[in-house]
Amino acid sequence: MKRLVFLLIFYLLIITKSFAHVGHYSNLNFLEYELFRNDKLIGYHKYEFERSNGNLSISSEIKFNITKLGVNIYKYKAISNEYYQNEIFTKFSANTFQNNKEKYANIEYKKDENKLIIDGSSYKGDAEVNSIVGTWWNHEIVDAPAQISAVSGRIIHQKVTFLGKEKLNINGKTYNALHYNFSSSDKNLPEKKKLNTDIWYDEKTKIWLKASFDKMGHWEYRIKNYN
Repeated sequence: MKRLVFLLIFYLLIITKSFAHVGHYSNLNFLEYELFRNDKLIGYHKYEFERSNGNLSISSEIKFNITKLGVNIYKYKAISNEYYQNEIFTKFSANTFQNNKEKYANIEYKKDENKLIIDGSSYKGDAEVNSIVGTWWNHEIVDAPAQISAVSGRIIHQKVTFLGKEKLNINGKTYNALHYNFSSSDKNLPEKKKLNTDIWYDEKTKIWLKASFDKMGHWEYRIKNYN
Protein backbone atom coordinates (compact mmCIF):
# COMPACT_ATOMS: atom_id res chain seq x y z
CA MET A 1 0.00 0.00 0.00
CA LYS A 2 2.81 2.41 0.91
CA ARG A 3 4.51 1.63 -2.39
CA LEU A 4 1.26 2.36 -4.26
CA VAL A 5 0.89 5.71 -2.49
CA PHE A 6 4.53 6.56 -3.23
CA LEU A 7 4.10 5.76 -6.93
CA LEU A 8 0.94 7.84 -7.09
CA ILE A 9 2.65 10.83 -5.47
CA PHE A 10 5.66 10.40 -7.77
CA TYR A 11 3.38 10.32 -10.82
CA LEU A 12 1.55 13.46 -9.69
CA LEU A 13 4.86 15.25 -9.14
CA ILE A 14 5.90 14.43 -12.69
CA ILE A 15 2.63 15.83 -14.03
CA THR A 16 2.88 18.94 -11.87
CA LYS A 17 6.45 19.62 -12.92
CA SER A 18 5.65 19.06 -16.57
CA PHE A 19 2.67 21.39 -16.72
CA ALA A 20 3.24 23.88 -13.89
CA HIS A 21 2.91 27.66 -14.11
CA VAL A 22 -0.10 27.73 -16.44
CA GLY A 23 -2.13 28.92 -13.46
CA HIS A 24 0.29 31.82 -13.13
CA TYR A 25 -1.44 33.33 -16.18
CA SER A 26 -4.98 32.98 -14.79
CA ASN A 27 -5.78 36.66 -15.41
CA LEU A 28 -4.20 36.89 -18.85
CA ASN A 29 -6.62 37.41 -21.74
CA PHE A 30 -4.60 38.81 -24.61
CA LEU A 31 -1.01 39.15 -25.84
CA GLU A 32 0.10 41.09 -28.91
CA TYR A 33 3.61 41.37 -30.36
CA GLU A 34 5.17 43.35 -33.17
CA LEU A 35 7.55 41.40 -35.37
CA PHE A 36 10.64 43.12 -36.74
CA ARG A 37 13.24 41.99 -39.26
CA ASN A 38 16.41 44.09 -39.44
CA ASP A 39 14.55 46.66 -37.32
CA LYS A 40 11.72 46.98 -39.87
CA LEU A 41 8.16 46.17 -38.76
CA ILE A 42 6.91 43.30 -40.94
CA GLY A 43 4.06 41.67 -39.02
CA TYR A 44 2.42 40.63 -35.77
CA HIS A 45 1.84 37.74 -33.39
CA LYS A 46 -1.33 37.57 -31.26
CA TYR A 47 -2.61 35.25 -28.52
CA GLU A 48 -6.13 35.11 -27.10
CA PHE A 49 -6.93 33.22 -23.88
CA GLU A 50 -10.38 31.80 -23.13
CA ARG A 51 -11.45 29.98 -19.95
CA SER A 52 -14.47 27.87 -19.08
CA ASN A 53 -15.05 25.36 -16.25
CA GLY A 54 -11.36 24.68 -15.65
CA ASN A 55 -10.53 24.59 -19.35
CA LEU A 56 -8.08 26.99 -20.96
CA SER A 57 -7.76 27.48 -24.70
CA ILE A 58 -5.17 29.70 -26.37
CA SER A 59 -5.58 30.72 -29.99
CA SER A 60 -2.64 32.25 -31.80
CA GLU A 61 -2.02 33.95 -35.12
CA ILE A 62 1.28 35.00 -36.69
CA LYS A 63 1.40 36.92 -39.93
CA PHE A 64 4.22 38.72 -41.73
CA ASN A 65 5.38 39.66 -45.22
CA ILE A 66 8.90 40.32 -46.47
CA THR A 67 9.17 42.69 -49.42
CA LYS A 68 12.01 43.76 -51.68
CA LEU A 69 11.75 46.85 -53.85
CA GLY A 70 8.05 46.89 -53.13
CA VAL A 71 7.55 43.29 -54.24
CA ASN A 72 6.29 40.67 -51.79
CA ILE A 73 8.91 37.89 -51.80
CA TYR A 74 7.89 35.91 -48.70
CA LYS A 75 4.51 35.46 -47.00
CA TYR A 76 4.07 33.69 -43.67
CA LYS A 77 0.93 32.87 -41.75
CA ALA A 78 0.42 30.49 -38.83
CA ILE A 79 -2.71 29.67 -36.85
CA SER A 80 -2.64 27.49 -33.74
CA ASN A 81 -4.79 26.32 -30.85
CA GLU A 82 -3.49 25.12 -27.50
CA TYR A 83 -5.61 23.49 -24.78
CA TYR A 84 -5.27 22.85 -21.03
CA GLN A 85 -7.63 21.16 -18.58
CA ASN A 86 -7.20 21.96 -14.89
CA GLU A 87 -3.81 23.48 -15.79
CA ILE A 88 -2.65 20.30 -17.54
CA PHE A 89 -1.74 20.42 -21.22
CA THR A 90 -4.06 18.29 -23.36
CA LYS A 91 -3.44 19.12 -27.02
CA PHE A 92 -2.06 21.53 -29.59
CA SER A 93 -2.65 21.99 -33.30
CA ALA A 94 -1.12 24.38 -35.82
CA ASN A 95 -1.05 25.03 -39.55
CA THR A 96 1.67 27.20 -41.03
CA PHE A 97 1.82 28.56 -44.56
CA GLN A 98 5.18 29.69 -45.92
CA ASN A 99 4.49 31.07 -49.39
CA ASN A 100 2.84 28.06 -51.06
CA LYS A 101 4.26 25.47 -48.65
CA GLU A 102 2.20 24.17 -45.73
CA LYS A 103 3.55 22.68 -42.50
CA TYR A 104 1.62 21.34 -39.53
CA ALA A 105 1.97 20.14 -35.95
CA ASN A 106 -0.52 18.18 -33.86
CA ILE A 107 0.46 17.26 -30.30
CA GLU A 108 -1.65 15.37 -27.78
CA TYR A 109 -1.05 14.32 -24.19
CA LYS A 110 -1.85 10.65 -23.57
CA LYS A 111 -2.60 10.46 -19.87
CA ASP A 112 -2.70 6.65 -19.68
CA GLU A 113 0.77 6.42 -21.25
CA ASN A 114 2.09 9.66 -19.68
CA LYS A 115 3.67 10.86 -22.90
CA LEU A 116 3.12 13.28 -25.75
CA ILE A 117 2.13 12.00 -29.18
CA ILE A 118 3.25 14.10 -32.14
CA ASP A 119 1.92 14.13 -35.66
CA GLY A 120 3.89 16.77 -37.52
CA SER A 121 5.20 17.53 -40.97
CA SER A 122 8.79 16.97 -39.73
CA TYR A 123 8.28 14.35 -37.02
CA LYS A 124 5.76 11.66 -36.11
CA GLY A 125 6.19 9.78 -32.84
CA ASP A 126 6.24 10.40 -29.11
CA ALA A 127 8.04 12.77 -26.77
CA GLU A 128 8.80 12.94 -23.08
CA VAL A 129 6.03 14.51 -21.06
CA ASN A 130 8.37 17.20 -19.74
CA SER A 131 8.87 18.56 -23.25
CA ILE A 132 6.92 21.74 -24.04
CA VAL A 133 5.38 23.25 -27.15
CA GLY A 134 7.65 26.04 -28.39
CA THR A 135 5.06 28.81 -28.37
CA TRP A 136 7.15 30.90 -25.93
CA TRP A 137 4.25 32.56 -24.05
CA ASN A 138 4.64 30.11 -21.15
CA HIS A 139 7.64 30.83 -18.91
CA GLU A 140 7.74 27.11 -18.07
CA ILE A 141 9.72 26.65 -21.28
CA VAL A 142 12.90 27.77 -19.47
CA ASP A 143 12.76 24.61 -17.32
CA ALA A 144 11.99 22.17 -20.15
CA PRO A 145 14.68 19.87 -21.59
CA ALA A 146 13.16 20.13 -25.06
CA GLN A 147 10.89 22.28 -27.17
CA ILE A 148 8.51 20.81 -29.71
CA SER A 149 8.35 22.95 -32.82
CA ALA A 150 4.97 24.63 -33.13
CA VAL A 151 5.53 24.68 -36.89
CA SER A 152 6.47 21.09 -37.73
CA GLY A 153 6.49 18.99 -34.53
CA ARG A 154 10.28 18.58 -34.56
CA ILE A 155 11.77 17.91 -31.11
CA ILE A 156 14.50 20.40 -30.24
CA HIS A 157 16.58 19.41 -27.21
CA GLN A 158 17.74 22.60 -25.58
CA LYS A 159 20.20 24.14 -23.20
CA VAL A 160 18.78 27.13 -21.33
CA THR A 161 21.17 29.75 -19.95
CA PHE A 162 20.05 32.47 -17.57
CA LEU A 163 21.85 35.66 -18.62
CA GLY A 164 20.67 37.88 -15.79
CA LYS A 165 18.18 40.55 -14.82
CA GLU A 166 17.81 43.60 -17.04
CA LYS A 167 15.85 46.81 -17.43
CA LEU A 168 14.06 46.46 -20.75
CA ASN A 169 12.46 49.41 -22.52
CA ILE A 170 9.80 48.59 -25.12
CA ASN A 171 7.49 51.18 -26.66
CA GLY A 172 8.27 53.68 -23.92
CA LYS A 173 7.58 51.29 -21.05
CA THR A 174 10.27 49.91 -18.75
CA TYR A 175 10.14 46.31 -17.52
CA ASN A 176 12.19 44.39 -14.97
CA ALA A 177 13.11 41.45 -17.15
CA LEU A 178 14.71 38.01 -16.86
CA HIS A 179 16.97 37.30 -19.83
CA TYR A 180 17.55 33.73 -21.10
CA ASN A 181 19.19 32.09 -24.07
CA PHE A 182 17.92 28.89 -25.72
CA SER A 183 20.51 26.87 -27.62
CA SER A 184 20.51 23.37 -29.11
CA SER A 185 21.94 20.61 -26.93
CA ASP A 186 23.01 18.71 -30.05
CA LYS A 187 26.00 20.58 -31.46
CA ASN A 188 26.10 18.27 -34.50
CA LEU A 189 22.91 19.67 -35.99
CA PRO A 190 23.20 21.61 -39.25
CA GLU A 191 23.51 25.33 -38.60
CA LYS A 192 20.10 26.09 -40.07
CA LYS A 193 18.45 23.71 -37.58
CA LYS A 194 20.31 24.89 -34.49
CA LEU A 195 18.41 26.80 -31.83
CA ASN A 196 19.92 30.09 -30.70
CA THR A 197 17.28 32.46 -29.34
CA ASP A 198 17.40 35.15 -26.67
CA ILE A 199 14.17 35.67 -24.77
CA TRP A 200 13.02 37.99 -21.99
CA TYR A 201 10.22 37.50 -19.43
CA ASP A 202 8.80 39.97 -16.95
CA GLU A 203 10.32 39.20 -13.55
CA LYS A 204 7.03 39.54 -11.64
CA THR A 205 4.28 38.45 -14.06
CA LYS A 206 6.39 36.03 -16.17
CA ILE A 207 4.82 37.53 -19.29
CA TRP A 208 6.93 37.05 -22.41
CA LEU A 209 8.30 40.48 -23.37
CA LYS A 210 10.76 40.03 -26.20
CA ALA A 211 12.65 37.46 -28.28
CA SER A 212 15.48 37.85 -30.77
CA PHE A 213 17.44 35.58 -33.10
CA ASP A 214 19.50 35.74 -36.28
CA LYS A 215 18.40 33.77 -39.33
CA MET A 216 18.74 35.42 -42.72
CA GLY A 217 18.60 38.73 -40.89
CA HIS A 218 18.02 39.88 -37.31
CA TRP A 219 14.53 39.15 -35.97
CA GLU A 220 12.79 40.52 -32.90
CA TYR A 221 9.42 40.01 -31.25
CA ARG A 222 8.51 42.96 -29.03
CA ILE A 223 5.44 43.11 -26.83
CA LYS A 224 2.93 45.71 -27.95
CA ASN A 225 -0.07 45.10 -25.74
CA TYR A 226 -1.43 42.68 -23.15
CA ASN A 227 -4.41 42.38 -20.89
